[in-house]
Amino acid sequence: MFFISNAYAQTADAAGNAGLLGSLTTFAPIIIMVVVMYFLMIRPQQKRQKELRTMMDALGKGDEVITVGGVLGRVTKVTDGYVTIEVSAGTEIVVQKNAVTAVMPKGTLKSL
Repeated sequence: MFFISNAYAQTADAAGNAGLLGSLTTFAPIIIMVVVMYFLMIRPQQKRQKELRTMMDALGKGDEVITVGGVLGRVTKVTDGYVTIEVSAGTEIVVQKNAVTAVMPKGTLKSL
């Protein structure tokens, strides 16, 4: 009348070297997830930061740029941390270098 059978523990070495293999298969999904996250998120972000740093270092007088706020203008002066941008004839603003998001092709701004 007993419906529950006796359960016996299996030794850890019953399947050979199951201890190391069992640990590896337990952490494999986590390791794969970290590798995928690196290639899909971290690596492209590092590449983008490197491109922005190169662009900021190459800023020069006469470049036509767009700022974070969407202001378009022509660079008139570049210092270590700041850029002076002419947004219209006789109107200049000073912004931080990291506020410049893109350098436009020459001739984009015809009204200045």
